Amino acid sequence: MNVIDAIAHTMKAEGVDILFAYPVNPLIEAAAKLDIRTVIVRQERIGLHMADAYSRLSSGDKIGVFCMQHGPGAENAFGGIAQAHSESVPILVIPAGYPRRLAHYYPNFNSTMNMQHITKWAEPITMGKAVPEIMRRAFFQLRNGRPGPVMIEVPLDVMNEEVPDNWQYIPSFSAKTAPAPSDLKAAAKVLSEAKNPVIYAGQGVHYAKAWDELKALAEAWNIPVTTSIEGKSAFPENHPLSLGSGGRANPRPVKQFLNEADVILGIGVSFALTAFGVAMPKGKTIIHATLDPMDLNKDVPAQHGLIGDAKLTLEALSTAMESHSKEPASARANAPERIAQIRAEWMREWLPKLTNNTAPINPYRVVAELDRMVDKEQVVITHDAGSPRDQTTPFWQATSPLSYIGWGKTTQLGYGLGLAMGAKLAEPDKLCINVWGDAAIGFTGMDFETAVRENIPILSILFNNFSMAIEIPIMQVSTEKYRSTDISGNYADMAKAFGGYGERITDPNDIVSALKRGIEATQNGQPALLEFITDKEITISNE
Repeated sequence: MNVIDAIAHTMKAEGVDILFAYPVNPLIEAAAKLDIRTVIVRQERIGLHMADAYSRLSSGDKIGVFCMQHGPGAENAFGGIAQAHSESVPILVIPAGYPRRLAHYYPNFNSTMNMQHITKWAEPITMGKAVPEIMRRAFFQLRNGRPGPVMIEVPLDVMNEEVPDNWQYIPSFSAKTAPAPSDLKAAAKVLSEAKNPVIYAGQGVHYAKAWDELKALAEAWNIPVTTSIEGKSAFPENHPLSLGSGGRANPRPVKQFLNEADVILGIGVSFALTAFGVAMPKGKTIIHATLDPMDLNKDVPAQHGLIGDAKLTLEALSTAMESHSKEPASARANAPERIAQIRAEWMREWLPKLTNNTAPINPYRVVAELDRMVDKEQVVITHDAGSPRDQTTPFWQATSPLSYIGWGKTTQLGYGLGLAMGAKLAEPDKLCINVWGDAAIGFTGMDFETAVRENIPILSILFNNFSMAIEIPIMQVSTEKYRSTDISGNYADMAKAFGGYGERITDPNDIVSALKRGIEATQNGQPALLEFITDKEITISNE
């Protein structure tokens, strides 16, 4: 068996059932021979985004894999790998590499050297006999510790080398860690005695599948819960203790309760300071529960650290708190009522935008109608960078785990399309939606054709305000004025040209009927792109 076939057999043994790819890489044919479905994309970044969502929707149980050619293929993939690294997503990336004699000098692109800072693990296969141990290392890195991309580079002159005849691959497993008893005891005392605690939950809750444990702790101790964008849907947002999800834009209860908190428990979060996350208010007692010790006291100073898997941590913390008085929790009996009151007041202020019936269409109105229309138990939604993110996150109510793919650290434009397609492949019976703008579609819109060709019926909601940014600067050059961000295009026609369902909506009275037609098209197996002509809405909920 040669190297490429051995890699394919390893993937099969690890439960990989889809290979996302851009030609040319011999692994595509090797995977197909083993009945691993191959999904061919129009550009490398989209394939990586699809693999990204595929891993996220299975909480890492199934690993998304992407392969591409050496040289320009590997170079084009850099951004997608960097995004997965930023968002802590376990994907396996397998680029071809230049022959070993050419791999280490200019101008050849060496993936191992250039991608080691945007991967959790990067290693070349330098000889056939090393394949079993390299693939073992790769999958153990993918299934253990902090999630992140792993890259295995396969030089062209190694691909046909033979692996040992007697090799036998044993699939990897996941080993869990839990916090030290003394750390749990100290944190349990602080949290149980807190007057106004808040739980801030992140993506680690999804990977640990700790949704029930999070809900149990919140309910037992009457603690309000908010989430990061990546953690959105980890706690049901129709729950009386839910504050909503916080990013650059957030519901009013998020910041109000965080500002009033005396203790904040961060569970499954990095507390990374970004322009697209909620800044933790100063002067609070922080209990930081994270899988990765490198997160601890990195951006936000913490007084207590709990290192370990989110599920095991929440279970152990709940047990440790049982011996403490629940008198402080009883004193917070009115928390749900107060949350509801603050949210209702906030929603009343936003109602004019959420119900706006004038043209151009207000994007908040589209989000509100879609939120009311769909079955939340049968949907996965994601957004793109900029305005679509800030307009969707606060007003979309996520009620079931992994129904929302949130992101927002490096915020690459065009990310949402690949995420929606990867989600649809992972959850074929669910309605999978991406919300993006006319700037984002300029980056990755050609891959709507991939959705058509590969029979991936997603619903794509496009906000077209003929502008590439949330700000609309007027630049002065000589005596002529022009808008530096103005763009144009009819994207509904593009979708139809690719063989999908496309519709341009200009009248607010047509929003609901158009959404129904788009959803019906996906139910009939056809990708749908609904292009809403919107105003240049620049207001966000950030209070």
